[in-house]
Amino acid sequence: MWGYIADRFGTRWFGLIAAFAMSGSLFALSQQQSIWQFYGLYFLFGAFGNAMVTSPLFANVGFWFTHKPGLALGITAAGGAVGQAVVPYLCALSLEANGWQTTYILSAVAYLALALPVALLIRESPGREAARTQGDVSQHTFVLAEREVIAWISLAIIFCCTCMAVPIVHLVPLLTDAGRTLDQASTVLMVLMFSGALGRILGGKLGDLIGPLPSYMVMSAGQTLSVLWFPFLDSTAAIYLIAIVFGFTYSGVMSAILVCTRMMVSANYAARAMSITSFFGWFGMGAGGFMGGYLFDLTGSYDTSFIAAMVVGCINLSILTLFALRIRNASRLSIAASQTQ
Repeated sequence: MWGYIADRFGTRWFGLIAAFAMSGSLFALSQQQSIWQFYGLYFLFGAFGNAMVTSPLFANVGFWFTHKPGLALGITAAGGAVGQAVVPYLCALSLEANGWQTTYILSAVAYLALALPVALLIRESPGREAARTQGDVSQHTFVLAEREVIAWISLAIIFCCTCMAVPIVHLVPLLTDAGRTLDQASTVLMVLMFSGALGRILGGKLGDLIGPLPSYMVMSAGQTLSVLWFPFLDSTAAIYLIAIVFGFTYSGVMSAILVCTRMMVSANYAARAMSITSFFGWFGMGAGGFMGGYLFDLTGSYDTSFIAAMVVGCINLSILTLFALRIRNASRLSIAASQTQ
């Protein structure tokens, strides 16, 4: 919904609305007294907060830059990784010291103080503003139609995000079940996310250097190979090492997806395109979190959960390979048609 609105009306006020929606939801969560209030408030947090400051604003950022857009998107996405590293760690400390209600209140106040002034700085990119007000001034030049591009990326991202969600959701429970303290487990997650900040920057830069789809495939391969090892490592140093590798590659995937969409669709379709792929990405994240927990409940061990994550990651790589072959074939047909003319 927000992608459609962004393409039609622009994104200037998105950050402001989201700042109040997210901080208000967090404050209300401190007062919730039932599971339905819990679900409802998190729905508001996502639908009127997170959804507004991710895909539509990534589309805006991507079209501010015609030179090295991948690096620009990677740097922007890195902010999310830093937040994902710092916030869970600080919340873990606050939970132990203050309890969950005070933690929600502190989160609400901190978010509003940080997000509100930044939201006032948002401006629509000139390219997207021209496309919105003057019609389709940016020609779609990619070899495949936009809807086909989004269909391929959306299909891949379901399995991609299912793979990455297993360690993101279940890493802390995995480590605490193995005897480590909550502080130690949340520190590993923080290291994973901090390495992800670098991964998002370099993943975007790699898209500028070798192309967005090859970058997506390289980072997906790293994610798939590294996800398997979490439940089978006992050494603290080894756990940190695999967390760094996984964090780097899974976050590189996130940037590569954004760069793929930026380079394969036109300016006046970008917010919808990124929002549609994000929709399927969140579906995959939910499926991966559920899959990891379900298999643990079924077997009493996280081994099967992380093995399944690797298998799903292989499915993602297979889809990306077929997508690359489809692009190559379409390019050959386009070249042949132009030569015939």
